[in-house]
Amino acid sequence: MGSSFGIAIVGCGTVGNATAALLLSESDNFYRKTGIKLTLKALVDINFDRAREAELNDSLFNENLASVLEDGTVHLIVETVGGLTIARTIIEKALKSGKHVVTANKALLAHYGAELFALARKNSVSIGFEASCAGGIPIIRALVDGLLSNSNEALYGIVNGTSNFILTEMVEKGKTYAEALKLAQAEGLAEADPTLDVNGMDAAHKLTLLGSLAFGVSIPLDDIPVEGIDGLDLFDVSMGNDLGYVLKLVALARKTEKGLEMAVKPMFLPDDHPLARVSGPFNAISVYGNAVGHTMYYGRGAGGSPTASAVVSDVLSIALGTWSTLFSTLTIWPDRCEKARLADSGESIHRYYLRFMIRDVSGVVAKITAVLAEKGISLNAFVQKESHEGKLVPIVITTHEAREKDISEAFNTIVGLPSVDNKAVRIRIIDEHPESL
Repeated sequence: MGSSFGIAIVGCGTVGNATAALLLSESDNFYRKTGIKLTLKALVDINFDRAREAELNDSLFNENLASVLEDGTVHLIVETVGGLTIARTIIEKALKSGKHVVTANKALLAHYGAELFALARKNSVSIGFEASCAGGIPIIRALVDGLLSNSNEALYGIVNGTSNFILTEMVEKGKTYAEALKLAQAEGLAEADPTLDVNGMDAAHKLTLLGSLAFGVSIPLDDIPVEGIDGLDLFDVSMGNDLGYVLKLVALARKTEKGLEMAVKPMFLPDDHPLARVSGPFNAISVYGNAVGHTMYYGRGAGGSPTASAVVSDVLSIALGTWSTLFSTLTIWPDRCEKARLADSGESIHRYYLRFMIRDVSGVVAKITAVLAEKGISLNAFVQKESHEGKLVPIVITTHEAREKDISEAFNTIVGLPSVDNKAVRIRIIDEHPESL
């Protein structure tokens, strides 16, 4: 390769164009830092309208991926197409052609990462994916390099900017879920079809990758319990706020005596929790190591320029050989490590927020508290709104720590009571993870 390193970008969308612009504008700066001349050789797509809008040079446009893969001066392919089908084919072809790959495609890696990593190693190349989990935040590099001396104990993340923006609008401005989603779409922070963002699957894709690297085990995506924010009611968001909690979509992975506990769910955080202060489209990940204690990584989790920052950092690291060394030698990658031993989610211990809609009749509250007592669930707070004739009355309960299995069984029993409506809410409350230092 010498001091010249050729790159081709496949996909001329927001991230692809931003990556091209950064490579072109900062080429001299990169050379001064590294002594390597990064050369953008081609932009590959079937439509270049958006690339022209970004004022990228027509001389870079190439509709023929095969010719790019045959070009010996192209050393690395940046894949920004997205999805699980075409993108997978592109990456496989690139790896088999002896090209390194950089991608932000968390869904593809969550589903097929182990196979793709193994294919890369078979062809003596590497896959960089810093941009896949938290936009511009260098969390992948932290896990596989900066925190390598630690046995990590827990990871908590706010890793979906769309959901975090929506929840921030609900918490701070009193918007309904529908109103906040509409605003997110208007500001370009949510797709026309936001399903993967709001149903929690985008965060689950990221947690699969982050958890695997943090704990050095392979974590199947299907093993992660997932719940999104699309069913939330403004009443619960506001009530939690009144009780001193902030609602966030949290991706959680932590070691327990019974295995690795994993979840993506809306959770209430005390308002002094470090992650409670992460607002709008920003992301943050807290990692707890046995030696370093708590470290936190914060920044923009999406957008063309922040994502391009991570993509180009991967390109530079591969060109320098630093990432390639980590990729080829470490044993923490999903294709090289054992499958995670996951804890039974029913055995997890947490505090909970419970909300029931009741008919204001004699004895119903006593029946609810009796059901909780039978399961050994201790109440921390109890709030009952004033009743109005003919209307259901909300009661809100927060509990002390209890097994999720006991909470679930009590919750279902209460919902089945004649004077309780079936529209009830159960939300986990999490405190800051203790340091072992």
